[in-house]
Parts: sequence; C-alpha cells; structure tokens
Amino acid sequence: MAPPPTRRNSAAPTRAALPTEPISLCINTQTPLLQFLMPPQKRELMPPMEGNTDLVGLVEGVDYRYSPGGVTRMVFPLVRRLLESGVLGETDWISLNPTAPPMVRFHGVTLHSMALEPSRMANYARVKESIWGAVHGLDSEDPDEAMFWSPDFSDYGYYNRITAERMRQLDAQHDFDLFYIHDFQQLPVGEMLDTLKPKLFRWHIPFDEGQIPRPWKEQLSRYLNSYDVVVVSTSGYLKELQAFGHTGEARRIYPYVDPSDFSRPSPEAAEAICRRHGLSAEQPFVLVVGRMDPMKGQDRAIRAFASVAGDYPELQLVLVGNGSFSSAGKGLGLSKSSQWRAELEAQVRLLGLESRVLFTGHVGQSDLDGLYERCEMTLLPSVREGFGLVVVEGWLHHKPVLVTRRAGVAELIKDGRNGMVFDPEQPDGLATKMRKLLESASLRRRLGTAGATTARQCSIEAAALAEARLFAEVLES
Repeated sequence: MAPPPTRRNSAAPTRAALPTEPISLCINTQTPLLQFLMPPQKRELMPPMEGNTDLVGLVEGVDYRYSPGGVTRMVFPLVRRLLESGVLGETDWISLNPTAPPMVRFHGVTLHSMALEPSRMANYARVKESIWGAVHGLDSEDPDEAMFWSPDFSDYGYYNRITAERMRQLDAQHDFDLFYIHDFQQLPVGEMLDTLKPKLFRWHIPFDEGQIPRPWKEQLSRYLNSYDVVVVSTSGYLKELQAFGHTGEARRIYPYVDPSDFSRPSPEAAEAICRRHGLSAEQPFVLVVGRMDPMKGQDRAIRAFASVAGDYPELQLVLVGNGSFSSAGKGLGLSKSSQWRAELEAQVRLLGLESRVLFTGHVGQSDLDGLYERCEMTLLPSVREGFGLVVVEGWLHHKPVLVTRRAGVAELIKDGRNGMVFDPEQPDGLATKMRKLLESASLRRRLGTAGATTARQCSIEAAALAEARLFAEVLES
C-alpha cells in the first residue's frame, strides 16, 4: 500500500523548475484593477474589444483610475511581470465592477466585470463587512452560525456562484491551466468552481485562529480545503493556519511591490509636491498612508502626535488616503470612510491641532513619492493589518518606519535595527518612539538604510520567482 500523501506547509514553494510553457491563468478578485470614471454614455461609445486592443483613447485619471488597495497593487504587477517573462500567456481577470464595461483589454490582460442588483449588493456588502470585522477583531458582538443561513448570506453566496459560473464559461473558451482566487470575499468560489484543474487561493487579510468565531470554523475550513494550495502573507499566519486545522497544502509568500512603480524625486520636485499639498518648504512631518477606516488606526497616530506636538512646534502630521473600493461610489458604496474621516477631524479639533494635521485625501503615485521623500518617518498605526505594504514603500525611500506589532510586516522588523514596533493600544509608547526618532537624525538614517535592505524580501522579483515555482509545482502534481 502506498503511503498517504504528505501535507506541505512551508514558507516558500519547493524549488521546482519554472514553467516551460506559458500558463493560461484565470484570476478572481473582488476589487477590480480599474475603476471607470467616465459617464455611462461615453462607456457605450467605447469600441468593441478586438484582439489585443487596449483601452483606446481613454485617459488615466480622467476616464479611469487604478483601484486603491494592496490587493490590486500586488496582483497587477505580478501578472505584468509574469507576462513579460513568458511564464503567463492568456490571462483573464474577473472582478466585481458594477459600473464598468463588461469586458475590456488592458496591458495584455482581459478584464471581466461582474455586477449585482443594488439590493443584492447591499446584502453582499453587509456579510463581507461582518467577516472583515470579526477577523480583524473589530466586532464587539460574538457572531454566530446563523449568518450562514441568513438572507444576506444567500446574496453573498449568489455573487460567488455567478463568479464561479463566469469562470467556467471562460474556461470552456480558453482552457485555463489554473485558477488563482484572491481574498476572503471570494473564498466560496473554490467550492463552487467544479473543476479538476488546480485552484490556488491567496488570503490577504490577517489569519489569527483565535479571532475566527468558533461557529464559523467548520464552514471556513471547508472553503479553504476546496483549494489545492492556500497562500498566506507571513510565517506567523502559516502557523495559525495549521493551528486552525487546515488539512491542505499552504505556502507563505510575502506581499510585494514593484520598485519600478516608485520614483525618487529630486529635493526641488519633492518640495514642489509638498507645497501643492499645503506644506511649507522644509517643514518636517510624519506621514501616515492608508485608507480612511477605523482598522487603520489613524486615531492612534493623532493621539501620539498630540503628545509630541508641543515639543516640536514645526512638526506636522500628514494623513494620506481616502476610501477603498468598498467605500467608493462606483464600488460597494459603503459610507464608513467618510464617517471615519469626520470622526478623525472632530478628534483633531478637540485636541486643538487643526493647523498641525493635514488630510490630503487620495494622491497619485508621483505625489506620494514626493511625500515619502520629504517625511521624517512613516507610521503604520493599524489596529490590525494583513501585511502593510506602505512600510515597504517607506523603506524604498530609505525612511524609518514605526509599525504596529499587529501588522503582518512586523515579523520582518527587528526593533531598533531596521524599524520600530509598538503596541497600537498604547499611544504613549508610540509617542515615546516618535520622539526618539525625532531627536536623532543618525538613527533615522540608519533605520532607513537597513529597511531598504529588508525591502528586497518584498520585491516583485522575489515574489514572481516564488509564484512561478508554485504554479509549476501545482501543475506538475
């Protein structure tokens, strides 16, 4: 009798040979790559997609924009790199994008947009937010199993079902080699996608076995076990997945950025960018980059800043970010980002810091590069964070980082050597570390330089190699 198969749960895929033929891949995310800004009448005038014709005549920032968020910032650079290297061939990407054209071509990728009726969208959004809140430890109520039998959950399941059906239809046309499903919103797709072809799932948010409500565990375990491999973002999450009782294979691949997407503007250019956003020449500031969401902990940053502001009268706190796809008018339409910003602005007024705290809203990448280049430090104050790619972005600009210990990226930080770690529930501790960095330019330079070296572990080059080997491994098994 042959021995039973061995489950592998490792920090990286085995050193399998790279694929020898281009892989036909179907990707699924909730968040779309692009949000279309044009009115419906202009969308209707778009030419039909033919061959490799991309978005002809459309202008970024006017007709469309990239969706904010780490998932999209990761997935597209990976696809682009694997297309360029010949690892990928035909690539189709399915996402929830109710105001977009049903199908467009963009840089060699065919984008397919799913839509839901408004009532179904509202129910789907409520379930998604319930799962999000529970996993991040934000819900005060103890969720129960009844959610899986609620009318809201039926619409959550409906969205995943029609997504799986669309993937099957495309598979009949393109004969995909494998499917790659991303993030918790799409988790049921694996069970609904009836195919013998390999299915990979990437869990992007935190995975803490203790945070998952007990009544949910059996259902979530069944969903996870419907995939050939589950990919998580840190070694800590890999251990939690094992403690959860996951019986399938799992891998850790660090989230990543493409350094070529970032620039190092000259001092003059950085100063001009800062002036456009209301910062005077050479004015020192602490930078926080993240969408407006209670989970991102901007309130902690404001309280810590208030503790040091009196000792550094020129220092500013700059909060960059707007809403996510879930809070966008062209997305799920949730209002939490605007509500959270209003609460933060009220907190700033109460502390008498109106002239010291700057809300920029969303800024483009070139402006963000200028803000990174000029800041004294970058701060990630999240209550809980799946990883925290903004830390890597700060490192690419050789900036010191202050990072919540509840972020996945914290496992890469050796406190005082390549960054500093703090407890987000202790603003006084955060203020102490902010003050330590403000008092020492040499410490800031040393941590920034060491962080730039650490950032190589989160580069697109490292990730593309790991993902390509994983693809080859599952196709060979």
